[in-house]
Order: sequence, then structure tokens, then C-alpha cells
Amino acid sequence: MKSKVSKIPKLKNEDEEREFWATHSPLDFFDSKESKPVLFPNLKPSLRSVSIRLPEAMVAELKILANKKDIPYQSLAKIYLARQIALERGAGD
Repeated sequence: MKSKVSKIPKLKNEDEEREFWATHSPLDFFDSKESKPVLFPNLKPSLRSVSIRLPEAMVAELKILANKKDIPYQSLAKIYLARQIALERGAGD
């Protein structure tokens, strides 16, 4: 079924616009064939500091491994967490 995409009329003021959108769906004015993917190369994820208690031996091992890879141990911990999260989420499929 082919859907017809309407054109948004020129509205004189905010009241007309409010009234118009109260009775129309934005989906009637959206054509997915005209959409294009957009990249946001400078978008950075929001970071949140967390505190986690780990056994001293585990932190020491993490630091040794990180030193061998020449990266900060906290970065290595994030890599390991991200990898395990990805594995766990994939297991549910």
C-alpha cells in the first residue's frame, strides 16, 4: 500500500500551529524514503563516576594486565565490562 505524504501548510502563528498539530499526526508528513543517515562524530557519551569495591589482588592483577597493554587500568576495566555486557546481552537472543 502506497502512503501519500502531505505537505505541512504555512501557519500564521503559534495558536494555529498548536491547533493544527492537535488534529494531525507528524507521521502524515514524514517520508522515510527521503530520510538520510546522519553521523555525529563529536558526540561523546555521558559519563558517570561509580565507586566499586574490588579485592586488592584483583586490582593488582588488573594493573599488571593494563601495564602490559600500555593503557590505564581503569580503561582496561571499562573494556572488560563492556565486553562482558555485550556477551550477556547476546546470550539472551
